[in-house]
Amino acid sequence: MKRRSRRGRFCASLTGALVVALAAGGCGTSDGGPAATPAQSASAGGTPGTGSHVMARAATWRKWGLAPLPTAPEPPVDKPIKLSRTGPVPVFAHVPTSRKIVFITVDDGLEKDPKFVQMMRDLKVPITMFLMNDAIRSDYGYFKPLQALGNHIQNHTLHHPPMNTVPLARQKEEVCGDQKILTRHFGTAPLLFRPPYGAYNDATRIAVGECGPRAIVWWRESMQIRDLQYQQPDKKLRPGDIILAHFRGPAEMKGATMTEMFANLLRHIEKQGFAVARLEDYIQAPTGR
Repeated sequence: MKRRSRRGRFCASLTGALVVALAAGGCGTSDGGPAATPAQSASAGGTPGTGSHVMARAATWRKWGLAPLPTAPEPPVDKPIKLSRTGPVPVFAHVPTSRKIVFITVDDGLEKDPKFVQMMRDLKVPITMFLMNDAIRSDYGYFKPLQALGNHIQNHTLHHPPMNTVPLARQKEEVCGDQKILTRHFGTAPLLFRPPYGAYNDATRIAVGECGPRAIVWWRESMQIRDLQYQQPDKKLRPGDIILAHFRGPAEMKGATMTEMFANLLRHIEKQGFAVARLEDYIQAPTGR
């Protein structure tokens, strides 16, 4: 618990630094999870586009006290982010797009609320999971139903250290160790890496590149219990923004549950008229060997 409390303070202090540091960042195959099938991507109830489908979808969202989000457009054939198998690992915090979409990422994995799995089955909102082994090793199986919905599992280290405070050898242990464990338990090698607290340095990029992931992912907004924390002063979502949330429960959120926090996040997104798309659908993974 102490680690995670320290995380909250650290993230708050990093907000300004992240904006500056992004200027130095750059912008299939083994990608941390299965591609969503048309059945998984479609909303429940009836044939898409029909009145019965719309009514069934609205009823499903009302079950969770929510209004439905707009439907995300089909993923582009020409992916706006293209990753290479070799060379420096890029860093990105948003996806270049004019579409009114955002991307939800959920970190760590300590909270394992079965109601959240049911919520994801009902709403079919795509998420990307950046999982840390210390948090998930008590129950790897919890995340498999979420993966089966088409959600991808990505790398977030073994033990959650601030990566810019440890030497290259330790950073490689953290990234390569999590990469091996996630690949073994979930069947695909993560394509993306998120550094704990958003903290990284040149050694991190070397470690990530040598361990398998081909990009470092940051964020533009972070979800708290009820409110979104923005990096931009106008406090508005923008097309292609990546949102950070966490697998957290009542002990860490003043009694609020994971599903309550996630519902609050969806309300913020719905209020601003955005759809949620799958991050990996906008990334071209490296091809060849």
